[in-house]
Amino acid sequence: MSSTRSRYAVFGNPVGHSKSPWIHARFAAQTGQQLSYEAICAPVDGFPGAVRAFFENGGAGANVTVPFKLQAYELAAADLSPRARAAGAVNTLWLDAAGLLHGCNTDGVGLVADLRRLDAPLAGARVLVAGAGGAARGILLPLIEAGCRSLHIANRTPERARELAAAFGQHDVPVHGGGYAELPAGHGWDLVLNATASSLEDAAPPLPAGAYAPGALAYDLMYGARPTRFMRQAGEAGARTADGLGMLVAQAAESFFIWRGVRPDAAPVLAELRSTF
Repeated sequence: MSSTRSRYAVFGNPVGHSKSPWIHARFAAQTGQQLSYEAICAPVDGFPGAVRAFFENGGAGANVTVPFKLQAYELAAADLSPRARAAGAVNTLWLDAAGLLHGCNTDGVGLVADLRRLDAPLAGARVLVAGAGGAARGILLPLIEAGCRSLHIANRTPERARELAAAFGQHDVPVHGGGYAELPAGHGWDLVLNATASSLEDAAPPLPAGAYAPGALAYDLMYGARPTRFMRQAGEAGARTADGLGMLVAQAAESFFIWRGVRPDAAPVLAELRSTF
């Protein structure tokens, strides 16, 4: 990014819980970058105006969280990255020297980076994604690009899963979708990703017996101080487990790289953040 601006922010509503200001402050200190980063709670019906005001007042780049990722996609429609187009949502905005607003989605590459940190099976892996909402859509292209052998999307509403699978049907990797009841027992996936919001209610997707292959990893995109029910059930089934805190830090590192041209080391920031739980 060629702009000399150094003001950044995360937009959301609510946003007071966001760990992004803490993470980016650590990245800046680690890389010797001089910048500011704040959390901005935009009105639910006033996100575009809040973003425009931010950039008009010296903003260089912004992260976007719920419920504004779709609106951010529309704002940056003139220049969207392939990741953003595939995800149908934007979580990273930046203004270039000519004043053009760009949009990207770093969620999926953040996930893949964290999976590699965990030595998860990716190349040639059979992957099951639970959920067919925005979180699932944002991770599919990076998983395909990472060399997964096949992807299966399961959802409580089977048609949503089939529609999402069809949206990625142009790739060489087979992507299938359907309901949980259609999943075969004993199939054994190498990587199972919980992209639903079930963990917010201490619940888990209704996966069949034998969902995990030997050495499989169960990864919950949610994170917290304790293992989620999905993780606990997967551990009881013999799978390795991880939550999404590493994804959070890795997607932030990708945003930082887009903005500043310097790639921070996510590992020590993740370790420090984990120690605060």
